[in-house]
Amino acid sequence: MQGSGKESLEERLQRLEAELAERRRDEADGDAADEKAAESRKGYAVAVKLSSEFVAAVIVGALLGYLLDRFAGTAPWGMIVLLLLGFCAGVLNVMRSAGMVASPHPVDRMAGRDAGDKANKDSG
Repeated sequence: MQGSGKESLEERLQRLEAELAERRRDEADGDAADEKAAESRKGYAVAVKLSSEFVAAVIVGALLGYLLDRFAGTAPWGMIVLLLLGFCAGVLNVMRSAGMVASPHPVDRMAGRDAGDKANKDSG
């Protein structure tokens, strides 16, 4: 009697280990799917950010061009020039955000301010 009880416990233990292994495998598959979904959401977020930066720059350029034409009477040249400048600014913003173009180094920015400050002091 003890022999059959011990065999049934071993069979049960093997069955439980097989079920545990299957659940762990399913859980690992679920984790991989969650990671893939998170990566996909991150990609969509970056795409929306980049597209909104580009569209905003073009709209601002067009709006400023329209206002310049409206008040200065330079139609259609203000709109054309500032729309093109907005397009270029949008492309530059997207390239900077995507990491394809480096933003100015802080030392270079400080050098530009120092030169501007010296010019202001000399003229004043």
